[in-house]
Amino acid sequence: MTRHGSAGGDHSRRRFLQSSLVTAAVAPWVIRASALGGEKKPPPSQRITLGVIGIGPRATYDLKSMLKLPDVQCVAIADVQAQRRQAGKQLVDSHYGNRDCKTYRDFRQLLARDDIDAVLIATGDRWHAPASILAAQAGKDVYCEKPCGITIELCQQLEETFRRTGRVFQAGTQRRSVTNFQAAVRLVQSGKLGKIHTLIASVYEPVLKNDWLPPQPTPDPKVVDWNLWLGPAPWRPYNQQYVRGGWRGYWDFDSGARLLDWGAHTVDLCQWAIGADDTMPVEYEPQEDKIVCRYANGVKLVLQFLKAPFRDRSPHFIHRLGTCPVRFVGEEGWIETGDSGEIVVQPQSLQKELPRYKRVRGLDVSAHARNFFDCVKSRRQPVTNAQVMRRSHIACHAAALSWVLGRKLRFHPARETFLGDEEANRLRTRPQRDWS
Repeated sequence: MTRHGSAGGDHSRRRFLQSSLVTAAVAPWVIRASALGGEKKPPPSQRITLGVIGIGPRATYDLKSMLKLPDVQCVAIADVQAQRRQAGKQLVDSHYGNRDCKTYRDFRQLLARDDIDAVLIATGDRWHAPASILAAQAGKDVYCEKPCGITIELCQQLEETFRRTGRVFQAGTQRRSVTNFQAAVRLVQSGKLGKIHTLIASVYEPVLKNDWLPPQPTPDPKVVDWNLWLGPAPWRPYNQQYVRGGWRGYWDFDSGARLLDWGAHTVDLCQWAIGADDTMPVEYEPQEDKIVCRYANGVKLVLQFLKAPFRDRSPHFIHRLGTCPVRFVGEEGWIETGDSGEIVVQPQSLQKELPRYKRVRGLDVSAHARNFFDCVKSRRQPVTNAQVMRRSHIACHAAALSWVLGRKLRFHPARETFLGDEEANRLRTRPQRDWS
């Protein structure tokens, strides 16, 4: 059964998925799930078919959660590295007990398949936006790892593409779907902390590298397709450290001098906590160990630099709370949480006001994936949709550019331009190489 027609020719495959949700909601007594293929696993006609573009460590982590979903079927893996393609295929085939997962070196072949509904994109940063845009144009829904765009312009283009095509987009900023972060935000939004005046978002200490690693012989494209690995990034000679993850920190490949590695998560949480998903700060000022930002209403957003291994205490964070900590400070108290799953509230009297939540240590991506696939069926907007991504990512990019340029920048949230700084405005975009 293809995207363009059912066996009877009346409905597309996707429309069948949507109509099945409506039928289940209106008349759940009509037929038992067991009669349609088992209580736990829907029949093929009701499953979302998934392709994976980029299958490194992050994608593998995401995919393992997605494979557990009974209404999702992974059918294809695309990666420019043969070793990763085969590892991805082995993971999928082992899960299903067959040899059905197809592999592709060029992800455009995967996107050309009519029988794939959605894709997980977890390439390096340089490819996230271009691959997502091509996927939307091919009629696919997209779950894209962050940072979703390597520049302000690409974040804009990505959001505009999904708005125009009507495809479903979920950014991989999974902490909106994690219980301890949800509980912390609910306490903020309840007003129990009083008026919020400061938000503290942890970020990696920025890094900016423009050198090249020593050239090495370019491998056979069947082993590593170097041209396709580079994609839209400027050409440079091959070195195996790049393809093994050593690309991070290089301006040509990375997003915002690494600031978006954590900032895409933590700034997103801060925006959510104060109801600022439709805007962003208007000022960005780099300081020795942080970037201080200010919203039009006076609320301060501090992007606090943290150095690995994140064990030392700081005046802003209790590092035992794990990676990606955030703190929300109001006139009546503050709350802090991180990937340890623990929440700290001051004063202690506010502890009883904390909403109940299930503490999970580490980053659990399953609920975020479930939200995405539910929206693929319902055509509703996921929790970190393209509009949410656009504003939180652009805020991170604006902060990163203030650090790169070493000066305070003023920003117009509606126009998404810097005020009175042409150099900063030029850096909203970068040249894209013709890789095709």
